Amino acid sequence: MKLYKAYAKVNIFLKITGTRGNYHEIISRFVVVNSLYDELSFLKKDKKEFEIIGEFKCTTEQNTIYKAYIALLDFTKSKSLENLMQDYAVKVDKNIPTFAGLGGGSSDAATYLKMCNSSLDLGLSLNELALIGLKVGADVPFFIYGYNSANVSGIGEIVQEFKEELLEYELYTPKLEISTPKVYTSYRNNFFKPINSFYANELKEKTSLEILSTMSADEANDLFKPAFLEYSELKKFYKHGYFFSGSGSSFFCLKNI
Repeated sequence: MKLYKAYAKVNIFLKITGTRGNYHEIISRFVVVNSLYDELSFLKKDKKEFEIIGEFKCTTEQNTIYKAYIALLDFTKSKSLENLMQDYAVKVDKNIPTFAGLGGGSSDAATYLKMCNSSLDLGLSLNELALIGLKVGADVPFFIYGYNSANVSGIGEIVQEFKEELLEYELYTPKLEISTPKVYTSYRNNFFKPINSFYANELKEKTSLEILSTMSADEANDLFKPAFLEYSELKKFYKHGYFFSGSGSSFFCLKNI
């Protein structure tokens, strides 16, 4: 039984550049956290309906892996994909905390898409898989491409590799579930101040180490203040020198510094 690793990510910086309908356009540096990952595999089963084996708080229909299956099936119309999911369950050993800003659900979905593409020889390119993944979630394309570090823009569909030394991070995730839509709504209602393209380009050129050495947590992440406004209990978990990933609730800092 082959195991596939679905890695976590942190956002070194996350700035809002504008809006697109109900969505927010961003510029963000996504980096992989190699020390934290879920493990996915296919497991033979008896019942025919789609099955995910793992510790999840959502229903199967709400799970990003199931949504990825539906999006992939819609794109490929593959009978072999239907047959695969009738005969096999998706087993997930869950290590990435949920609702934590670490991209666990998106990484699981991306890994599942790549598992199916490889196992069934669907022949889909990374660009096609990213397009399918975007229907599941804005962070999925980053995990499809598999870069260690990338500048992500638009609503998540533009992923540009950023070549730099991969750093090690220390993570701290309070047992607090944060709603990403709620945090973005609070940003739009209370803190809306998109950055201009000049500043966005400036950030894109800086290394992650430069960002973490020169910016504070609230300067680096536009969702820091709205998250703390909506979830005031975050204040008791915040430690000086730590940064905020995504919409939270995870904090991170460079390891051994």
